[in-house]
Amino acid sequence: MKVSIFDVAKKAGLSVVTVSRVLNNASSVREKNREKVLQAMKELDYQPNAAARSLARGRTGVIGLALTTLNDSVFDAVVKEVGDRLAERGYFLAMSIAGYEDSSFHRTLFQEDRVDGVILLSPLREEEYVLELKKKKIPFVLLDNQLRASQAPSVIVDNYKGGYDAARHLIELGHTRIAHIAGPDWFLSSKERERGFRAALTEAGLQPFGVERGTFEISSGYAIARRWIEAGSLPTAVFAADDYIALGVMDAMKNEGIRVPQDLSIVGFDDQIIASQFRPMLTTIRQPAEQIGKHGVDLLLKWIDGSSRRNATVQLEPELIVRESTARIT
Repeated sequence: MKVSIFDVAKKAGLSVVTVSRVLNNASSVREKNREKVLQAMKELDYQPNAAARSLARGRTGVIGLALTTLNDSVFDAVVKEVGDRLAERGYFLAMSIAGYEDSSFHRTLFQEDRVDGVILLSPLREEEYVLELKKKKIPFVLLDNQLRASQAPSVIVDNYKGGYDAARHLIELGHTRIAHIAGPDWFLSSKERERGFRAALTEAGLQPFGVERGTFEISSGYAIARRWIEAGSLPTAVFAADDYIALGVMDAMKNEGIRVPQDLSIVGFDDQIIASQFRPMLTTIRQPAEQIGKHGVDLLLKWIDGSSRRNATVQLEPELIVRESTARIT
């Protein structure tokens, strides 16, 4: 038997009017009641008629999401959360996936008659996109944006704190010869992680063993570690700007019989799925992927509904996850 809006109202213990307001993302609904309705919908497997609701509102019922890759379990988790949250509100998700060099492909999403709003995940041509979306009056939100003072609604992670916490962890283990392999400097996240790393070392009266510029790939970490090995000069600890770099360093060291963490401690960043599947399991800084997706959807739908500031920024905290790749220096 098909579940109706009346069934949802009864399950939630609220009026049909309140359920209708939640389905239409009205700002007048209390958050506690919104959560009750969404939980009732989930338990009853209620599927609102998005097409009919969209026609009534004069909207498409589609949200576009533009990103550069899905070869990243953190991005995967963000996209899944975005999709789940939008489905709860009766929206469909349309994705545009294009590499860093092909920004024109995303523009198929940037049409008023195709989407009700756009989510940009880790965009590189941020200013260009922001100008275009504002010109076309399409609501949008940036996730992991690249400008320090963006004039757009954004959800960011405190990458400075992540870099600082990674370095502090290694310092507290007694390490003084600590290297950093940074990511590409066109990413704000790379620069902020490096800035946090340097701040922690300065606070402890230390100088970096070295700061290398890499790419977010296993091969990059491997190549840099090989150069250290061939030069006969190794740090005792490394903070890598992402988990893939860290795993490349671990691979190079293991091939030379250099033990992790007994001879070299390593911290990554992101907490990719693979980080807990390697041995030794990787100590890393976890990104709050689900929270990024949740807050991104909330900001966007509030803009669409006209109930939020259009330049609101949400900053989230990363978390140090200590596993097996770091140890006290002996």
